[in-house]
Amino acid sequence: MIYFIIDKTIEREKILLFLYVKRVIKINVVEPIREREKVLDIANQLRKKSERNYIMFVLGIYSGLRISDILRLRVKDIKDRNTINIREKKTGKQRTFKINPVLKKELQKYIEGKDDDDYLIKSREGFNKAIKRSMAYKIINEVGKKFELECIGTHTMRKTFGYHFYKQTKDIVTLQQIFNHSHPSVTLRYIGINQESIDDAMKKFRI
Repeated sequence: MIYFIIDKTIEREKILLFLYVKRVIKINVVEPIREREKVLDIANQLRKKSERNYIMFVLGIYSGLRISDILRLRVKDIKDRNTINIREKKTGKQRTFKINPVLKKELQKYIEGKDDDDYLIKSREGFNKAIKRSMAYKIINEVGKKFELECIGTHTMRKTFGYHFYKQTKDIVTLQQIFNHSHPSVTLRYIGINQESIDDAMKKFRI
């Protein structure tokens, strides 16, 4: 048995990195979808198969919510509202954010005729249950494979939101607050900007 003495002040990501370097755990790094056209193509592909799956994806890329919070949303949480108020499952913190106009339009069409207590991402099994996280992963992973994407999972939606938000606004401080990260550098690394900058620099490097 292996024991680790870990200072409680060390950030979670440093602990994970330490365990990864020591080959105690394997980390599958999930990446954002960087090409805007590919994001739109994936959304259209999901919509062809299922309006529910499409809404799940659009919610993710326009809100930056974790999948655990998306799956908890009900019709009444967004009906006739301009904001979504939710207590984050992971952090326990209350979060309020304005619903993007594009997202709002899609949501309003989607909830027509649905009961207020219905889950937005409703399972086809049982009575008014949200799909499980494993099913959400399967949906995103399968569509990712169709578009030959590697390192894709449910967190891809949140990271895609962050990546494109930053690319359009260059406002890392606001994005840091949205994601509730401890430092802007954590946010940049999270959305893959640091690695992208390194890769670009290596391509341009000449001796």
